[in-house]
Amino acid sequence: DILVDGKVCDCDAVVTCQVGDPVPLQVKLTNWSKHSVGPFALTMMPYQDYQNGVHNYDLQDAITFVGSNTFHIDTVKPTKDSVYVGALLFLYTGDFYLNIKFHEDNCSRELPLSWLCLPSVHIRATEPVA
Repeated sequence: DILVDGKVCDCDAVVTCQVGDPVPLQVKLTNWSKHSVGPFALTMMPYQDYQNGVHNYDLQDAITFVGSNTFHIDTVKPTKDSVYVGALLFLYTGDFYLNIKFHEDNCSRELPLSWLCLPSVHIRATEPVA
């Protein structure tokens, strides 16, 4: 589950926020399997989509994270969940997207790391209301 500004985020919806206001972000991983899973790393990467196949990930002047954009998840037991909270601060107006990826955080494996990517979150940063 992904919550942006306290609202459940749907991949078809655009979340609107104001430039300069921290936007709370919550990601909850629920383990529906019969076995414990982990360790994982959760990484959130903002980008702009230029609608021509190009994604701009170089946004350090437009977006900043309040806290970290990467979290370590040790183990999630069956039917339990793990929740990670942070915030985004938009410095300019525009349409932005957020890639949220879980990947195995176990360097003792010889196989490539596997990734689980959630649908991108679409956030529109607008001018503050005067």
